[in-house]
Amino acid sequence: MPTTPQPSQFARETAVERRGENLWSAELYAGWRIGAVPNGGYVLAIAGRALSEALPHKDPLAVNAFYLAPTALGSVEIQVEVLRTGGNTSHASARLYQDGELKVVVTAAYTTFERLQGPSWSAQPRPGFPAWEDSVAGGDSSLEFRQRVDIRLVDAADVFRGGAPSGAGEFRGWVQHADGAAPDAISLLMFADAFPPPVFDVIGLVGWVPTVELTVQLRGLPAPGPLQARLFSRHLTDGVVEEDGEYWDSTGKLVAISRQTAKVRVPRPQ
Repeated sequence: MPTTPQPSQFARETAVERRGENLWSAELYAGWRIGAVPNGGYVLAIAGRALSEALPHKDPLAVNAFYLAPTALGSVEIQVEVLRTGGNTSHASARLYQDGELKVVVTAAYTTFERLQGPSWSAQPRPGFPAWEDSVAGGDSSLEFRQRVDIRLVDAADVFRGGAPSGAGEFRGWVQHADGAAPDAISLLMFADAFPPPVFDVIGLVGWVPTVELTVQLRGLPAPGPLQARLFSRHLTDGVVEEDGEYWDSTGKLVAISRQTAKVRVPRPQ
């Protein structure tokens, strides 16, 4: 008898369970933390999975999250409010609670990518990168998060090896699940927050750059294989920085763009 394919580690560790009308629960697992805090994209993927289960359209089109407080390992509750369902698009919000405290607020539009049709155009061609196998592991490989996500940078990696930042404020490279699982629409929400902050390439490794707000716009379902990514910042103002991301799948198709607002936490002199 044919065996049933087992869910990937990402699917297992972002799984949600329906607990009641408009209520889901989930678990935040070890392996996804930046320091002591679960990665914001990982947390967003869990909320995104609850929204996918709640709505008639299953593919996230535009998802926006505000991070009110850090999460921790353990159980969370997701309360979903369906705002509108239409023929092509559904809208909803989700609130993620932990120990009774509101941690993350999400608003989203969902669609069905296989039904989308229309013209395509881009003013920004996909950059040419060295191949995945010719790129070096990037970012801080000692982070727990790197147990789950494999990042390969094609430039600006010297800052993680004790070198000076280039000043370009940009990281380019590849990213995929560490176990080699194929990416899907929900995992794009996580990958949009996977790369190291580009501000590290401006002022060096400053420690912590917490996300205040993250928006991910999906453009299609990704093909199997590593994702090609470009993350860049152009303005750092009084410790606040934007991070813009572009993500292409293994066939060269643009599958997501992102923007987030983050704060740069520089240690105070002793």
